[in-house]
Amino acid sequence: MAAQRGRAVPEAAMAAERPRSLLALSAAAVSRSMAALERDVWALPGHLLRGLLPLLTIFHLERAEDAARRAGLSTQPIWRKLWDDVMKTRPPNSESITCWRKKFLETFFSNVLHGVLDVSSDWRLHDRHFSPLLHSSPHVSQLTLCNMLQGAVELAAEHNHKVLENLAASLRVLKFQHLLSCDQSVRRSLALLLHRLIHHGSVSQVSMCSWPVPDTVLLVLILTMSAGFWRSGNALAYHGSPCGLCREEDRAQSQESAQEGAQRGCNAEQEGSGGEKQKKSPKEADARMTSVLSGPRSPPLQSPACEETSSEVPCGHTSIQGGSSPRSSSEQLSCHPIPRKTRRWQKPAVGRKRRCLRRSRGHCADPEDLYDFVFTVAREDNSGLLDKTRTTEGETTENWTSSIPGSPCTGHAGCKKRGGPAGILSLKAAHRFRSVSTLELFSIPLTGETCRTLSNLLSSWVSLENLVLSYNGLNANISCILSGLRALSRHPECRFRVLRVSDMFSHMPCMELVRCILSALPQLHTLSVSFDLKNQLEGSRPGASPSCSEAEIPESCLEVLEIRFPREPLHTAFLRPVLKASKSLQQLSLDSATLPCPQELGLLLEVLKECTSNLKKLSFHDVNLAEHQKEVLLLLQDPGLQEITFSFCRLFESSTAEFLSEIINTVKRNSSLKSLKLPGNRLGNHRLVALADIFSEDSSSSLCQLDVSSNCIKPDGLLEFTKKLEGHIQQRGGQLPFTHLRLFQNWLDQDAETAQEALRRLKAVCSVVNDAWDSSHAFADYISVM
Repeated sequence: MAAQRGRAVPEAAMAAERPRSLLALSAAAVSRSMAALERDVWALPGHLLRGLLPLLTIFHLERAEDAARRAGLSTQPIWRKLWDDVMKTRPPNSESITCWRKKFLETFFSNVLHGVLDVSSDWRLHDRHFSPLLHSSPHVSQLTLCNMLQGAVELAAEHNHKVLENLAASLRVLKFQHLLSCDQSVRRSLALLLHRLIHHGSVSQVSMCSWPVPDTVLLVLILTMSAGFWRSGNALAYHGSPCGLCREEDRAQSQESAQEGAQRGCNAEQEGSGGEKQKKSPKEADARMTSVLSGPRSPPLQSPACEETSSEVPCGHTSIQGGSSPRSSSEQLSCHPIPRKTRRWQKPAVGRKRRCLRRSRGHCADPEDLYDFVFTVAREDNSGLLDKTRTTEGETTENWTSSIPGSPCTGHAGCKKRGGPAGILSLKAAHRFRSVSTLELFSIPLTGETCRTLSNLLSSWVSLENLVLSYNGLNANISCILSGLRALSRHPECRFRVLRVSDMFSHMPCMELVRCILSALPQLHTLSVSFDLKNQLEGSRPGASPSCSEAEIPESCLEVLEIRFPREPLHTAFLRPVLKASKSLQQLSLDSATLPCPQELGLLLEVLKECTSNLKKLSFHDVNLAEHQKEVLLLLQDPGLQEITFSFCRLFESSTAEFLSEIINTVKRNSSLKSLKLPGNRLGNHRLVALADIFSEDSSSSLCQLDVSSNCIKPDGLLEFTKKLEGHIQQRGGQLPFTHLRLFQNWLDQDAETAQEALRRLKAVCSVVNDAWDSSHAFADYISVM
């Protein structure tokens, strides 16, 4: 019955085409028998293959890609139609999508995984010869897991083993969104998934967002495994057997260990001076080590609570380091390695025997209790030792920026110890695997305990290149994060280059925080600091107590600096040391700053000319420049700047017609300026039309991009601008450097016919990017900036 129904669907699809040709009937018949005819179909000539491709299921269509390419055919229109028919939404940034096959199959995988899409709803989506998840998984480079992590449980299931193998090779970005608390079995599945995708896979970016009340155990588990840490003997067994990749690694290390042991035994016999006892001891030690290394990391044991220990290793009481804990020490799992000779080839915890602290009930703790492990790193420094350093509540910013090298968290007020589990597994007992290079945390509150954990992870996270912390409620805990990054920056293999911090409140003035960050991390290439509001408890800038503002900033590698002020005054005196230390700065963005006096912008221009000879891009957003027309013209004639942005800067609020003419003439004479962005400055129709003169016949401008979004532009004004631009092109013999025009959020819906004509003629001249914006919102926008 199902087969008959499946065969009927292509026929129904073909019935819509009248008249039905013999070729069409043949194509429909072939599409129903692809399982038997597939190899012969790929050898068909292009004109026959063209009529067949739209009649294939997504599985055969994907397999037809090579054959279509050889025949000079493109499957992109078919995949685009599939998207419109099945997904029924317009994807964001659809203009930038270069491969609709990948876009469709990646979204298809996610929707099927989360139960959003019923494959039986469309005959093109199911085929009894193919598994939807397995067939689409090689095209998934970005995956989002959400809610109760049902997707993680499904992917970690045994029947999806091959799907997981495909994801390990293809997945680059793993996102977690709107997570909820989950039980230990789900966390165990997540651990297996992260181990395969990160430690033995290709995931390079982990992002977490929208988690208002995070489950601390789950959060720290994701952070810890993203950093490459996990216990070598933990529950990395895949359905009863150890992780195959880890087992192969152990086998290789075991063989190398045996070879070294044999070599040392020969050397000891040749020396012959140590006696029989001295010759026997190294051999016994190596034999014990080899037996441990060669065995599985998580063998089945008689006691299920002690899966991580060997029958040769007794469970006994051990001393516990650390402070007091709300949980009794007898309830903590404390595994410590037996002292042994270190070898350069060996990773930190491979093959080490462990001792487990007995619980008060008299048997060993469950080694898979994730709670014990995930809080470990909150107690350790860069060497894996428990951090005992504590400072007073009133420690200043200078203290933590000049903390002891190698100590990722010195116990600043923002990360003062608040207690927690003490007898927990040390990072020394954790195996170090591959880690990600980008970590993003959006809208996830981070407590002091979590910040200490993250700080200690950061201190040795040498693969980390990008860190984004957005709306985490850090406040003074930012000091704890920076101390970890400071320790990381001292590592010879450190790759950290990009730091973005944004939050609702700033706990110190923006410029002071920027100075502190650059003092601690001179190797940064990109720094973005953004705050919405000034902390209500923050008064005027401290002057008596020592702070970062008095410290000398070492020369940095900074290339991009973005600062969003919480309506703070922009004091050039505080910005000067930052710019002076950033001789490689190429891009500067200042957002939502206030100018304390009329001369301040002029002082800033002087500092920019003096200190930033390599500056290429300069941006002002939401900075009132209505009374700074002279400075605006000076910036526009700067020969070093290639891109200038005045966004919502009220440029023409109190200006005259002469000011607009001076802007046009200045840009016409500047041959180095490539991009001019003027969104939100109320240009209106008449000013937009005047801007067309930038491209007149007597102009030496090289302007390629113009952004006039949110400028109250109407269709008739846009059409007049287009006609004037076309006239200048004719005068210049068809040569015009202008290539891109941005028109977002203008009043083009007021006369759709005129707007369409203007856009059609513009697109013949340059690339136009606009949107279908409802101009009824314009009044509200106008009132908001009055």
